[in-house]
Amino acid sequence: MTQIYEPIFHLFSLPASHIPLPEKFTYPFHYTPHPLCVLAAEEVKRYIGSRKEWEAELSLGKMFGVLAVQDEQGTVGYLAAFSGNLAGRNDHPYFVPPVYDLLQPQGFFKIEEEQISAINSRIKELETDAAYVNLQEKLKVETQQAAEALQEAKTALKAAKQARDMRRQSSPAPSEEEQAAMIEESRFRKAEVKRMERKAQARLEALKAEIEVHEEAIREQKAERKERSAALQQKLFGRFRMLNAKGEVKDLCSIFAQTVGKVPPAGAGECALPKLLQYAYLHKLKPLAMAEFWWGGSPKTEIRCHGHYYPSCKGKCEPILQHMLRGLEVDENPLLAQSMGTEEPETVFEDEWLAVINKPPGMLSVPGKSEEANSVYRFIREKYPEATGPLLVHRLDMATSGLLLIAKSKEIHRQLQAQFEQRTVKKRYIALLDRSENERLLKQSGRIELPICLDPLDRPRQIVSREHGKPAVTDYRILEISEEQIRVRFFPLTGRTHQLRVHAAHPQGLGCPITGDTLYGKKADRLYLHAEYIEFRHPVNGKRVCAEKTADF
Repeated sequence: MTQIYEPIFHLFSLPASHIPLPEKFTYPFHYTPHPLCVLAAEEVKRYIGSRKEWEAELSLGKMFGVLAVQDEQGTVGYLAAFSGNLAGRNDHPYFVPPVYDLLQPQGFFKIEEEQISAINSRIKELETDAAYVNLQEKLKVETQQAAEALQEAKTALKAAKQARDMRRQSSPAPSEEEQAAMIEESRFRKAEVKRMERKAQARLEALKAEIEVHEEAIREQKAERKERSAALQQKLFGRFRMLNAKGEVKDLCSIFAQTVGKVPPAGAGECALPKLLQYAYLHKLKPLAMAEFWWGGSPKTEIRCHGHYYPSCKGKCEPILQHMLRGLEVDENPLLAQSMGTEEPETVFEDEWLAVINKPPGMLSVPGKSEEANSVYRFIREKYPEATGPLLVHRLDMATSGLLLIAKSKEIHRQLQAQFEQRTVKKRYIALLDRSENERLLKQSGRIELPICLDPLDRPRQIVSREHGKPAVTDYRILEISEEQIRVRFFPLTGRTHQLRVHAAHPQGLGCPITGDTLYGKKADRLYLHAEYIEFRHPVNGKRVCAEKTADF
């Protein structure tokens, strides 16, 4: 019986000839999906939804991608891919294959993986060995017993000393013979405590030596595992030979050798877009546009919404895509174009020592990589050429509008920063939130406490981490709830990067991303987050300064 495979190059099931082809390829780290990609994504979503056997796995969440392409005859269609593995496989017929199939049964990866698994089993056996476990328990018990016995002896020693001191002070006074006996008793008791301490220590050291024999064997196995794993990763990454539009080939080791970390992170080359581009180049298909979307529930730490489009990740994909997109005309980074805006900040408060300005949305607080980009720092430096020091006392995200505090000298900057560090500066934000399926049963007001840290593989995205995150606390008050949006005030008590955006969007926060938040929600004409109020103590005259600027939304 002949097996019928689903095609990989898909033609659109709905008419698409009326959709103009994009002039340039999508900038993958910040984009609005092209209509062709939206059409392709909807078809892929229908296909995914029809595969009932994947429901349980996909409910946990997975990234998918589509690539609009044109073949040599001019036919326009699309390719689809998923990141990583799906249902224990990486080669489902509907989707493009992996760049390198590390799951092939007779491949070096599976063979070496079995060896590493065998080492893991040996480590587990050594760690659960009855003799080793008993020795650890014995050391714990005898350490406790020795400590208690020693403490008891020291208590008795102290009590004996107190008794001798009382006898010396009694009347009649002790004779010379009694005093000599008391001195001898003191020496004897102290020596006994020392002998007890040395004996216990010797016993514990003997137990530790026996345990060390077992732990050395465990360390040897772990060292071998680490060495084998590193060699396997290096060999594996050498098999990922990535193409670009110019026909050039680079393996992942060469690509990541130019990065700060030097070594490819785990999973590099297995994300959706690198797979899609590799297949397109191999089969003479011209890439036109891309889009990646999330399907299923949000992970515990990241913020992902079912069906939303997301940019490619920075840590794993940016170095790879810098190579793979060579030879294609790619859209400019829209954030760069946005930061070139000519709108100037408005001065809300000013005296000879400081100023409070209202930053427009889309303006950087400080210059980024591009010196040409417009920024508050550049504006302030030009406006106050005699000012010294860093000028900006704090920052706002480029997409956030609102009040920023400016110091005109180093000393004023130092004093104002101290107020931020001491958390005596009061700030208030206004925001519009998109209602979502992650929305919690919201109280009229409350407090959100979710620790936050940077996702090192997807800068500047932040994640919630109880283990690595720094404390982040936000009070909120809901002002108005409509069918589609929630208007809310935020009162941040800490100042972590993206704190309000993460606390709004995370399922354990409000579960509703801020409208226009392209990192944690959906794109809109802007990010609807505005710093509307700031209150601080004037560093010169000591008076409270309150500045307010109402949002225009």
